[in-house]
Amino acid sequence: MTRILATFAIVGALLVSGGSVWADSNDATAGAKKLLIDDVVSAHEFRFETIDGEPLPLAKYAGKVVLVVNTASECAFSPQFEGLQTLWERYRERGLVVLGIPSNDFGGQEPGIASEIKTYCRLNYGVNFTLTAKTRVKGAEAHPFYVWAQDQLGFLAKPRWNFHKYLLARDGRIDDWFSTLTEPTSPKVIQAINRLLDEPGGDGIQKRNN
Repeated sequence: MTRILATFAIVGALLVSGGSVWADSNDATAGAKKLLIDDVVSAHEFRFETIDGEPLPLAKYAGKVVLVVNTASECAFSPQFEGLQTLWERYRERGLVVLGIPSNDFGGQEPGIASEIKTYCRLNYGVNFTLTAKTRVKGAEAHPFYVWAQDQLGFLAKPRWNFHKYLLARDGRIDDWFSTLTEPTSPKVIQAINRLLDEPGGDGIQKRNN
């Protein structure tokens, strides 16, 4: 009965918020939201917050191909910012969105505040693709998008370090994933992006271990 009541409560909250799922560890309905993760079929049902504090519903990217990457400024892999910016500049006119998710979850390598993160990315790598507010991507307080992604793809596909990559098809389904070691401009990433950009819609979820 408790589970049923919680589910009704979160359904009501979702209707009020426009059907999108917020990840707010202080929200009393956070636990109830997790009950609905299994019913989510598209990343477009989730929302983040931009690094400037504005709402960022992923539904705004419907019809786009989105590369979602958890980032960290002090990570040894931070030069991948350059590759991500290259992808953004090369493919954005065709419909690619690069979305950076700053996170301090791995090695405490993103300790800065929003202004520091923005300045670092801009001055060192010329980043002008969208960055979110600092976000948890693992553990009990992980953003629901990351909970959902693991549910969709399995344990092997969850982020194990900074610069883990999920590729979303135009319909919001996870099409592919790439580990930290896979460079943004590697042939496998570019091939997957081009395939999705050349198709009017996504072709579902591919479970693979990169």
